[in-house]
Amino acid sequence: MSQKRILFTGGGTAGHVIVNLALIPEFQKQGYTVDYIGSYSGIERNLIEPLDGVTYHGISTGKLRRYMSKENFKDPFKVLKGLAQSLRIIQKRKPQVIFSKGGFVSVPVVMAARLKNVPTIIHESDYTPGLANKLSFPFAKKILATFPETMKHLPEGKGEYIGAVVREELFEGDRSKGLALCEFHKQKPVVMVMGGSTGSKRINDAIRGNLDELLQEVQIVHICGHGHKDTSINKRGYAQFEYVQDELKDLFAATDYIVSRAGSNAIFEFLALKKPMLLIPLSRKASRGDQILNADSFVKQGYALKREEEELTNETLVNDLRQLIHNRNQILDSMQSYQSEQTKEKVVDIIQSHEKNK
Repeated sequence: MSQKRILFTGGGTAGHVIVNLALIPEFQKQGYTVDYIGSYSGIERNLIEPLDGVTYHGISTGKLRRYMSKENFKDPFKVLKGLAQSLRIIQKRKPQVIFSKGGFVSVPVVMAARLKNVPTIIHESDYTPGLANKLSFPFAKKILATFPETMKHLPEGKGEYIGAVVREELFEGDRSKGLALCEFHKQKPVVMVMGGSTGSKRINDAIRGNLDELLQEVQIVHICGHGHKDTSINKRGYAQFEYVQDELKDLFAATDYIVSRAGSNAIFEFLALKKPMLLIPLSRKASRGDQILNADSFVKQGYALKREEEELTNETLVNDLRQLIHNRNQILDSMQSYQSEQTKEKVVDIIQSHEKNK
């Protein structure tokens, strides 16, 4: 029997890698050889390269900017180089199927897959598709959606609503270990603050500007992003981490409330873990507005509170957190209606049904 091979791609942010991290072990259990194409130095390399049994391939990648920059003139050549590199990798590794999580690095990979007649499945996490995925849609066999509302934005006949893919290991956390890691006690609730994989200066500043007042009521574990740790702050009940990977499940187990950006993969993990959340989505000035739509959907369903970044002040942050704590039971009741279906198994079945030799 020929060797089963699958190639994953996606990167630029942790959100474009998380679903791949959930799926890769499932294919390894079934005996697949796993390859991954990402950028030379993106966060995907840090997350994927340490995995046992996964061969990481770095390629050249551009960035599809919505603003004027001299780099825009260079990027088409970077994408063409990435396309040539992807063609060589696919020719050499001969995957039967490719799974793309999006991000700019995925575009040349999906194009190369089409040229090599290798089926590609794309996963779209957000309420509306991102630009990289939009460019890739014509070359894909199937597009999987996390939000049912996303279906109206997908090419007819290609889309399928499957829900959120959540990493199973996040349910295996130990609350005592999480509290010990932060040197916290059990008498006060714990708020986890996350600004995304690159951190958020606006959120970091708002939290630190209110520390004395907030620490009277809660303990705070602050995942602040690479290079954003403030070593001058040493207060009991406040623990800082630039980024967390292996210990994240234990920190989640110790967490009662979450303050976060509104990336789709992250907020669905909070929902699956039943963590009431205050969402501060990226503004339309800094993004295409996808996080605002994600947050609005969760607010509408009673899973979260939302604060626009432009409205974030020391006073609004404290008031929003107090409201979140006050509404805890109501939010948890709403979350009980969310059923985390066997989405991962469904995605694996869909991917396998499109393998080249089938």
